[in-house]
Amino acid sequence: MADVLPLVEARLLSALGEPDARAAVTFLGTDRIEVLRFPGGGQDGDIVRYATLGMSTQPMADPTAVLADPVKGPRAELVLSVRAGLADTDKVLRPLAVLAASPQVEGVVVAPGASLDVGEALWPGAPFTSVLVAEPGGLVEDLELDAPLDPVRFLPLLPMTPNEAAWKRVHGAQALQERWLTQGTDLRDPSRRSVPLE
Repeated sequence: MADVLPLVEARLLSALGEPDARAAVTFLGTDRIEVLRFPGGGQDGDIVRYATLGMSTQPMADPTAVLADPVKGPRAELVLSVRAGLADTDKVLRPLAVLAASPQVEGVVVAPGASLDVGEALWPGAPFTSVLVAEPGGLVEDLELDAPLDPVRFLPLLPMTPNEAAWKRVHGAQALQERWLTQGTDLRDPSRRSVPLE
C-alpha cells in the first residue's frame, strides 16, 4: 500500500502554502499526529489555518464492526481556520491532535454534521470546547487514492460555544449553520460570542 501521508501533505501544501510551524503528538496506542500551521490565508492574509496530518493513515472503522477493515473506510484530516492575532490560538495544536486521534482511540467515525468535544477550551480563554464538522471540498479538495482506498477528505472545523453545541444536539447541524448564516456570524473570530438561539 502506498503511504498516504506524503500525498496528504502535498495536497495541503498545494492548497494552503508552506507551513511556518508543526507539532507532533503521539498518544498511547495510536499513530503519530502532526498539526501544521499555515499563516497568511484569506483575502487580507489575516487567517491562520491549522491542519492535522496523520489521521488519514488508517481508515475510520464503524464502531459496531467486529473487525476493522485495514483498507476500506473513510479517511479524513481536520482543518481549522481562525483570525490571526486575536487570541493565543497556537495552543489549539494539542486539542486538534486529540480530535484527530479520536477515530483510533475511541473508534468513532468523524463525518460532516458531527460534533467533537475536547472537554476544555480549544485555546486559553476560548469560549469554545467543541467543534462542528463541516462539509469538505471548499478549501482543500478531496485527495483521491488508488482503489480500493477511499479518498482523504479535508474536514473544516467550526468552533461552537457550549450553548450552540446544546442547541445543535436538539435542532441539528443544518439548523445551527443556517442560524450562523442568517446572523452573519464570523465563524473565524476566535473570541466571538454565541449566536442568538431564541
